[in-house]
Amino acid sequence: MMICIPSSITEVEKRAVRDSAEQAGAKEVYLIHEPMAAALGIGIDVEEPVGNMIIDIGGGTTGITVIALAGIVCDQSIRIAGDEFTYDIMEALRRYHSLLIGERTAEQIKIQIGAAMKDLDSPPDDIPVNGRDLVTGIPKQIMVSYTEIAEALDKSIFKIEEAILKALETTPPELAADIYRRGLYLTGGGAMLRGLDKRLSNKIKLPVHVAEDPLKSVVRGTGLALKHYDKYPFIMR
Repeated sequence: MMICIPSSITEVEKRAVRDSAEQAGAKEVYLIHEPMAAALGIGIDVEEPVGNMIIDIGGGTTGITVIALAGIVCDQSIRIAGDEFTYDIMEALRRYHSLLIGERTAEQIKIQIGAAMKDLDSPPDDIPVNGRDLVTGIPKQIMVSYTEIAEALDKSIFKIEEAILKALETTPPELAADIYRRGLYLTGGGAMLRGLDKRLSNKIKLPVHVAEDPLKSVVRGTGLALKHYDKYPFIMR
């Protein structure tokens, strides 16, 4: 069994993951750091002596990692990611429309019209949202636009931008030169936010590439690592 773990995990947490897998019946347990799995999944050769920056915006955390020579050079992890975006949408509709919605509805809004910028090249249409009116207590429907969602997510995305800049500050100069040439790679479900790559590129002044299928890049990379578990030195036994 191959299990993905965040790069900021402690030894105690690592042992707990391993014990859980063994109790579930796994004979051999291998652990791989999520940024490594993501890099493999999007087709990066992690063993070459070149720096690559992977930004993995998952559900609970955003991992910003620089990888070179099959190792993690520097790592920054913040607890701002998909779950926080969902909460931001719920909070914005409650504050500006007095509309109470559930997590599932907020998740659907994020998928359908979630955006990181107010000026998109091909903006999505407004969508109807059903919820409960906090004033009258009666169910009601409102139309929500992508610009409102972009405004709701602005603070959280700003924190991700700050974390990326902080990670770039701690990157060794030679690897920073590689990142300047190659740009940043966005993976994870959060990478699917409309205009996020453009916004990050404008802020950081570097090219930003979104993985082909960002939602599955970590899973795909884990599968590759499991297939060739004896080939990669960074896989933990």
